[in-house]
Amino acid sequence: MELDVRGEMCPYPALKAQAALKKLKGDRLIVLTDHAPALSTVPWEGAKAGFDAEIEEAGVGEWRIALTRHGGEFDRAAALERISSQLQKIGQT
Repeated sequence: MELDVRGEMCPYPALKAQAALKKLKGDRLIVLTDHAPALSTVPWEGAKAGFDAEIEEAGVGEWRIALTRHGGEFDRAAALERISSQLQKIGQT
């Protein structure tokens, strides 16, 4: 499933991602955003629901956040550490 929240500012990207995760039939939600603060809030919503996040640049000022359901025991602290590391790699910390 793909959720396009480009053009929307916080808190809407995170709220829409949270709602989409609750309705998600599969194991993966792709969120497209052009709002840099969503790079923290959307993955955090995913982590709260047991989803790992991968963040990649999708263009100039646009990002793709892939939220993937984590099977088994989920360590939120480790997930947040991975998110922080990804944000550092793309220069968003």
